Amino acid sequence: MKIKPFAGVRPPKELASEVASRPYDVLNSEEAKNEAGEKSLLHIIKPEIDFDPIADEHEQKTYDKAVENFKKWQDNGWLVQDEKEMYYIYAQTMDGRTQYGLVAAANVDDYMTGKIKKHELTRKDKEDDRMIHVRIQNANLEPVFFAYPDVDEMNKIVENIVKTQEPEYDYVAEDGFGHTFWKIEDDAINARITEIFANVPAFYVADGHHRTAAAARVGAEKREQNPNHTGNEEYNYFLAVIFPESQLKVIDYNRVVKDLNGLSKEEFLSKLSESFDVVEQGAEIYHPTKLHNFAMYLDGKWYSLTAKAGTYNDNDPIGVLDVTVLSNLVFDKILNLGDLRTSKRIDFVGGIRGLGELQKRVDSGEMAVAFALYPVTMRQIIDIADTGNIMPPKTTWFEPKLRSGLVIHKLS
Repeated sequence: MKIKPFAGVRPPKELASEVASRPYDVLNSEEAKNEAGEKSLLHIIKPEIDFDPIADEHEQKTYDKAVENFKKWQDNGWLVQDEKEMYYIYAQTMDGRTQYGLVAAANVDDYMTGKIKKHELTRKDKEDDRMIHVRIQNANLEPVFFAYPDVDEMNKIVENIVKTQEPEYDYVAEDGFGHTFWKIEDDAINARITEIFANVPAFYVADGHHRTAAAARVGAEKREQNPNHTGNEEYNYFLAVIFPESQLKVIDYNRVVKDLNGLSKEEFLSKLSESFDVVEQGAEIYHPTKLHNFAMYLDGKWYSLTAKAGTYNDNDPIGVLDVTVLSNLVFDKILNLGDLRTSKRIDFVGGIRGLGELQKRVDSGEMAVAFALYPVTMRQIIDIADTGNIMPPKTTWFEPKLRSGLVIHKLS
């Protein structure tokens, strides 16, 4: 894989926690407006919040405000560019577990040729929206989240830096997650990191499929517009944080459904029992215990559903997934939901919200039934990407999310 160090645009040490924000796609505009302090990057990545009432995020005045704010943050010294190119280390801590990522500039060609592998489909309209933001700022304001197969030497380099260097940033955000950041200023170490990654066979998009596609498309667009293109220009690279796969944990991504497709509770349970061993668990929250075991909440009670042998295919990288099993045996066969990407009868709930959120949405009457899934593994994601397959929608949820604004990559 081809990566390079870069001269990051970053907040001064004392402003890191004020400037850095949650990513654009985990907050709606109203939430962002309420959360954004004076110096928050949210004013740049969600500039519609600076209007009263909140503006349409796709209006020209909103894009103009984004550019104006990015310039203002730099003029005010809230974002400052490093004087030399370097790699950085970004550590995230959640529930006592820490993962250490390398912050690097990833290569556009590696995405275009499939060496940066994806496991989800992207929507062109969302890609186009992200492209506009990269294009108007001439920068990658938010990183993408990649995984790579562990390399022992790289793990040791990171371990040594973390042990021997004072971090540039080290704080706990309002959500309780820790964020720690180191600069790698030694030129020899930076050169060695580039060499190590030249022998890494692939990167895997963990989170940020639309941002990755948009960044790569802008790079390709810029090379077409440059008659003197050499391949070494900064626009041939985009901002990524790359984690060894062994350190990452995928959490569950669950489903709530509005109705039972005209069935009574008894009829629905009867139909479920054709494909599952159904065991009532009572009012206490039940968590799935293994692959092909599901938790269901219906009419004030939790149930354990275990798919019967022969209803799934563990030799198929897609067939083994519990999202596939649930879709085939329940959403298609019983509830007739159709395309899950467009159906108005289903919603998806990230596991970070806990299973109590599923229960709440059913108890409120908004939803009729909820399903909790056993989380997929990094190995399943890699197997799917390596075989050129695509996961069903809303399969993976990575937490913690990368903070936006700890470092920015300019394209020139």
